[in-house]
Amino acid sequence: MSVQKLAVNAVEPDGKWLYRVGGIAALVFALAYVVIIALYMPMGAPPKGVEERLAYMAGNTTAWWAILALSVLTDFLLAPVLFSLYLALKGINKGMMLVASAFMGLFILLDLALTWTNYAALITLSSQYAAATDGAQRAVLITIASYPTAVLESHLLDVYNTVTLAIGILLAGIVMLKGIFSRSVAYLGIITGILGIAAVAGPFVLSGLSALIIVASLLTTIWVFLVGYKLYRLSQQ
Repeated sequence: MSVQKLAVNAVEPDGKWLYRVGGIAALVFALAYVVIIALYMPMGAPPKGVEERLAYMAGNTTAWWAILALSVLTDFLLAPVLFSLYLALKGINKGMMLVASAFMGLFILLDLALTWTNYAALITLSSQYAAATDGAQRAVLITIASYPTAVLESHLLDVYNTVTLAIGILLAGIVMLKGIFSRSVAYLGIITGILGIAAVAGPFVLSGLSALIIVASLLTTIWVFLVGYKLYRLSQQ
């Protein structure tokens, strides 16, 4: 076996603790996403419109707080997964893994700063909307809720959240084609990345492709789980 081949498949002894942390974080990430999906499916997607969204969230406040808490948790869990994945694959293509890590890191920042901050505002406002005793109070709350609703309904937010993570997974999947991860995990990452990009680009091209975002989310969950399993096994070597 060549020296280059050995370098690609070698596990850095000093990085085993990071593989362990990253592996556990990825497994918990996948489990949390399963719970999020289970909470989300009975409610369905939030309706369009400020007042409609407030009324919808007012009837599902507990579930949405749980989804928010788990989603913020998964964003934080993705950080050690990102670092451990970079450590495992930098020997194959350091430049591409730096770019992949940058996109995944950007997803974490944007998701925390834009998505869940605005959802937290709307959930809080929906409780106040439900407790309002007259039309004037509701009108004020609807006005306040206009901005976070506009952000969440913006297609640009989909680009920020979905495309950044999709590109990161796609690039990592390409690097995985040569290395310690199986080709099935590599191809799953590539397919997940492509579907994530198509889920956002689809509405500009064909109607109905937005459903791809659900498929992309499910594949992302599976991919992260498989990555976490492999990372944890690397920590045991």
